[in-house]
Amino acid sequence: METEMQALLKKKEIYSSYFATLKYALYVITHPLDGFWDLTHEKRGSLAAANTIVILMLMARIMKLQFTSFLFLKVYWEGINIFLYIASMLSQLVLFCVGNWGLTTLFDGKGKLSQIYMGTAYALTPYPLLQFLMILFSNVVTDEEGAFYFFAAALSIGWTAILIICAMMQIHEYTISKTILFIIASFFAMLVMIFILLLFFSMITQGIAYFVSIMKEIMFRM
Repeated sequence: METEMQALLKKKEIYSSYFATLKYALYVITHPLDGFWDLTHEKRGSLAAANTIVILMLMARIMKLQFTSFLFLKVYWEGINIFLYIASMLSQLVLFCVGNWGLTTLFDGKGKLSQIYMGTAYALTPYPLLQFLMILFSNVVTDEEGAFYFFAAALSIGWTAILIICAMMQIHEYTISKTILFIIASFFAMLVMIFILLLFFSMITQGIAYFVSIMKEIMFRM
């Protein structure tokens, strides 16, 4: 009985800690400098909460395609593979984190890969918050009032971009100019990694095709 009680208390403590770190995202987006410093250096964040924010971001993107009024967004579902759509967004996040970590490690960056991912995920918080509201808003306004919708869309992206800059600045302990420089460099690193991956898979495909053709030739001669 005592063991069960201890297990329940431990589970309650885990859930309480998870919700506290998830709620902390609201503080981070309104107090970015202090928030991102405490997020990583004072252990105020968690990977579980970061994963939740990423999932909410993905849900917001998918629901935006499905439920946004056709006045503001026209979607041709015939040309969309929802699994590839999700994979492309996740791969962009992964490549950015890996690229930023790889570059900053060479130039005295203080952040670990897990901290970079966590900071980036927490910086995405305004996007799902505003996008869910924009989906509802798009269905109650007219085309003439669309300026408010596009302003909110720009706000969600701009706010997120500013938070990413603040996150990287606090995690790596860089100046703002150095932070912006390395964020831009991270995008170039993403392009390089994509090129290398495409080259690798192209070589693998050609190698497989070569061995398949040899096997077919052997079977034909036999």
